[in-house]
Amino acid sequence: MKLNELEVDCDYFEFAEKFYQKVKPQPLLEAHLISYSKEACNLIGLDYEECETEDFIDFINGKNFLKNSIPYAQVYSGHQFGYYVPQLGDGRAINLGKISKWHLQTKGAGLTKYSRQGDGRAVLRSSIREYIMSEAMYALGVPTTRALALIGSSSPVYRPYEQEQTGAIVLRLSTSWIRIGTFEYFAKQDDIKHLKQLLDYVIKNSYPHLQGVEYSYERFYFELVDRTAKLISQWMAYGFMHGVMNTDNMSTSGLTIDYGPFAFMDNFEMGCICNHTDIEGRYSYSNQPYVARWNLEVLAHALKDVCDEKKLLEYLQTFISSNQKHYLELMNKRLGLDIDLAGDSNIDLVLELLEALEVSKCDYNFFFWQLTNLDSFDDFSAILDFVPYKEALLDWLDKYKEIVNKQNQDLKFMKEIMKKTNPKYIIKNYMLQEAIEMAEKKDFTLVNDLLKIAQSPFDEHKEFERYAKPTLNKFANLQLSCSS
Repeated sequence: MKLNELEVDCDYFEFAEKFYQKVKPQPLLEAHLISYSKEACNLIGLDYEECETEDFIDFINGKNFLKNSIPYAQVYSGHQFGYYVPQLGDGRAINLGKISKWHLQTKGAGLTKYSRQGDGRAVLRSSIREYIMSEAMYALGVPTTRALALIGSSSPVYRPYEQEQTGAIVLRLSTSWIRIGTFEYFAKQDDIKHLKQLLDYVIKNSYPHLQGVEYSYERFYFELVDRTAKLISQWMAYGFMHGVMNTDNMSTSGLTIDYGPFAFMDNFEMGCICNHTDIEGRYSYSNQPYVARWNLEVLAHALKDVCDEKKLLEYLQTFISSNQKHYLELMNKRLGLDIDLAGDSNIDLVLELLEALEVSKCDYNFFFWQLTNLDSFDDFSAILDFVPYKEALLDWLDKYKEIVNKQNQDLKFMKEIMKKTNPKYIIKNYMLQEAIEMAEKKDFTLVNDLLKIAQSPFDEHKEFERYAKPTLNKFANLQLSCSS
């Protein structure tokens, strides 16, 4: 479909205008295309060749609009690092409307009344990171927002204590941009009518099977608890850290949203912190399930006037056990083990592996890729040759071999499971930094190459074999800022 044939539905205008602001994007100077995703184009039926046109760049840059589009920003509140902020909102993101089930949004499109002290802009660095990571997470099977295109510019952007940078805009897609913080804001209005309206809206968009069902509001909450428990288990199993799990960054549809100082684990560290602002480790790797549960408890309190809060909190008690169940299922797949043959889900084996990986200073995802490609359990050198401290991991590998033999696991069958679960390539921060440094010199080759790798991480990419190797120690587990 041509760009001028696409038609959007601005369904958020069902709400009173106090819950959003109609706003005009502020175009960047000398905007140019950096990259676009054919996979994401398919989601809204956009012809690929349209992305090569000036009209497409102007569309992302806010100079022209799709049919029926009236740009707007949403208001929400949220708990940031545990402290309630009564009004936040889309400070640098502008909503363009909905095509099919996908809500379009441009991030870095200019000031809104929710920008607070911000400038409404996104820097090239953070835009590249979100663009590639959105697609990488999807390819791993992790529920996420998507990214369709990325443009750069000559517009100067300033950040404290940093050199002048240039502005960029990501066109991102989501089946919902409603957050736990959105419910917090509506609840603080003491307006039950609008709170119910928001619930109906979320159910219509993300839980349509609950429309017209008895106790639909409570059931929405129960399903969100289940979705979030599974989502966080996927983050944990693949070593992903979100970095800023504030309630305004938590989706009410069970998606990964708002990529900021995220990271995939390099060397395994249970207490790893990827956000240097997170001094106390609130959003550390190991704390993510407990923060997610805390955020869901905040949502339960926000719904107390329209739901039976006691029932919501009772159901929330299942969150950790549900999260652990999903986590162990995925970790068993990563190990090629049939969970049905293990009465205890191999929980001790998994926990001992995490300890061994941390002690050995082993690159987390590289370990699983090497394990996937073992020819036999008689020679572990392919793994151990890359490990600085071998003893603990060697002991674990012997125990793993023992369990495989005890459960009479077939190596061929194991490898089939593992090859569908363990990617050869994980997008690490040092890779993204390489792409960013090239892009700052107007070379976008690596941005597009990393997009290709991100979208097909289980495939061979012979020319990028070095990205399948362990991260060098000098680049491992570096902390990032919220503007990263």
